[in-house]
Amino acid sequence: MSRTWPTPAVGDIVWCRFPELPDLQPGPKPRPALVIGVETRSDGVNVPVAYGTSQRVDQLLAGEFSITRNFHAQAFLLAGLAEDTKFNLGEVVELPWQDRYFGVPPRPKHGQTPKLGTLHASVYQAAAAAHD
Repeated sequence: MSRTWPTPAVGDIVWCRFPELPDLQPGPKPRPALVIGVETRSDGVNVPVAYGTSQRVDQLLAGEFSITRNFHAQAFLLAGLAEDTKFNLGEVVELPWQDRYFGVPPRPKHGQTPKLGTLHASVYQAAAAAHD
């Protein structure tokens, strides 16, 4: 049985067991993911999310943008991240908003929900450029 959490919003950063593509089975470890859409269906809510990683944050490829504590201090705090993180908008998957894929982070700041934080306006332009 899945938990019922408030529906996320576009721009939320959530704790996600992002699948190892092309497989859609939940990944082996949770990581930050950026909500880029929300679709309410008759069978529940589906959430397209972009992959987040703390690996090679200083090496951005096409479709990627980063949030770092030194360069984006306010954005880093609002995002609720524990480490500098880059998001890959080239790796997006639509997942059901269920505890199979999403979970409460180790240090929840938003109650017992998967939400880590929110994308700060100061990184919107970088995210939009990565999306193009």
